[in-house]
Amino acid sequence: MDLSYSQNLEDYHLSLAFSGQTTGTYIDVGAGHPIADNVSFWFYERGWQGIVVEPQPELLALYQRLRPRDLAIGGLVGRRCGETDFHVVERLHGLSTTLEGFARKAAALGADYQTVRMPVTTLATLCEKNGLGSIDFLKIDVEGAEGDVLFGGDWKRFRPKVVVAEAVTPLASEQGWQDWEPFLIAQGYHFVLFDTLNRFYVAQEHREILARLPSERAPWHAVRHMYEIGRAPENKQHPDHVLAEDLAHGFWASLPYLDSGLLTSLLARARRIAKPDDLAALAATVDTEQFRAALGRIACGYDGGQIVDE
Repeated sequence: MDLSYSQNLEDYHLSLAFSGQTTGTYIDVGAGHPIADNVSFWFYERGWQGIVVEPQPELLALYQRLRPRDLAIGGLVGRRCGETDFHVVERLHGLSTTLEGFARKAAALGADYQTVRMPVTTLATLCEKNGLGSIDFLKIDVEGAEGDVLFGGDWKRFRPKVVVAEAVTPLASEQGWQDWEPFLIAQGYHFVLFDTLNRFYVAQEHREILARLPSERAPWHAVRHMYEIGRAPENKQHPDHVLAEDLAHGFWASLPYLDSGLLTSLLARARRIAKPDDLAALAATVDTEQFRAALGRIACGYDGGQIVDE
């Protein structure tokens, strides 16, 4: 069975629309993590490629590692080129937004946010600068600012065959498409599917896709979901379970050989330590004999020093 990586069957529904198509091009605005909760990875995995736009540097860097065929662009897409404030929600990266009101709602749940100034381009400029011709699908998930992305497009020159836009307000799940859907329909797009989170539209000139895209959400169990398979080392049903086990064994056996800087970085990431004073204290701990002894006790169960039944 195929594995869906997206939050709400978006990739599966798109796969039905493009059934039998072996290559293609996408634009993924507000791409998020390159695999988890990602709409375009299903297609990347099958040989497609495209442009992904993601303003958060840590997530953007992962694209360069995991999806090198894609063009990964750091920044925002809006109504006009320039700069704007971007509110980065801690821990819950999927709630980061240009709309501070939604960031404040996330903060009310215990997730603080920081405001940074970010460059903004338009959808039209993005397409023009990168010489895009045929665009199979455009996906937009920008936490309430989907209309800004759509209004910045040149819909006569650059016409994605399918547009998928998140259509409910962040955290509240209220109707959020009323301000931009009439505009998109006026550009020659037909509404086809509302999956309870996103709305799908097909360009009027692509009737074959209009016929294939379902008008009702597919059954949830039509495909296996990423969240169902959990972490690779812990779930034997995970497609990468064996590889994860091999890597884990090799990693634990190698602990005594890792340098102090790498160990400090690993622990800081796991414990979410970022303040300089806290990092310095952690680095001092890593350099102690007691810490090295702890590494040895962990490693000896994997390096042959301690006989352990598998």
